[in-house]
Amino acid sequence: MIFFTADTHFTDPRVLRLDKRPFPDLATHDAALVEAWNAAVGEDDEVWHLGDFARGGADHKTALLGRLHGRKHLVLGNNDDEATARASGWESVSAYREMELDGRKLVLCHYAFRTWNGSGKGALDLHGHSHGRLAPMTGQYDVGVDVFRFRPVTLPEILVSRRRRAKRDEISPKP
Repeated sequence: MIFFTADTHFTDPRVLRLDKRPFPDLATHDAALVEAWNAAVGEDDEVWHLGDFARGGADHKTALLGRLHGRKHLVLGNNDDEATARASGWESVSAYREMELDGRKLVLCHYAFRTWNGSGKGALDLHGHSHGRLAPMTGQYDVGVDVFRFRPVTLPEILVSRRRRAKRDEISPKP
């Protein structure tokens, strides 16, 4: 199975304050994210992390990657330094990636695009960076942990999330 996530910000105290994540301290935050990741992802699954993985040195990040299930790929974010890119445990590191999954073309980047390769032909833009603060655009999905209960998600989960949001809006329209 293939999963997507972004903006874990392990070992980054700013997320508790800036993103108002519901954890009393950073150790609890990090432990909860590791637990949620490993509950969703199996050892043989593949995870595409779309940036802003963690703070700290390469050894710390390598140890953290070793605790997380799956074969992991990194698409670099604005907070991913050289130590993140060099950490042992990534199968690949890139700034941008395109792939096909379940017959859908996917464009993977840390940043949301206004338009992207194949956007007029059904390609989807998966991104992080915005921590769930951008208004949704057709074909564009924030896969960050702030949007998806602090865990990696599959493409079917990503697609159904928009349909669920639309259904909620039909039932209880915003004033």
